[in-house]
Amino acid sequence: MTTRAVAAKPAGNRFVRFFGGIWAEMKKVVWLSRREILYLTTLVLVATFAIGIILYAFDLGFSTGIDKLILGR
Repeated sequence: MTTRAVAAKPAGNRFVRFFGGIWAEMKKVVWLSRREILYLTTLVLVATFAIGIILYAFDLGFSTGIDKLILGR
């Protein structure tokens, strides 16, 4: 059986390359402006609120219908 010496790689080298790669990719990102962030956040909140109201109305309608038709309350 032959013994082969395995060259030890420095442990910090792969971490440096990993975080260097992350940094390089982060430079490529096109970041939104403050105005775009505010607009899109507002849009998401309004849409969430509207969908919440619609789901509440459906739930109220179905529960009222079930109470009156099936349970006879």
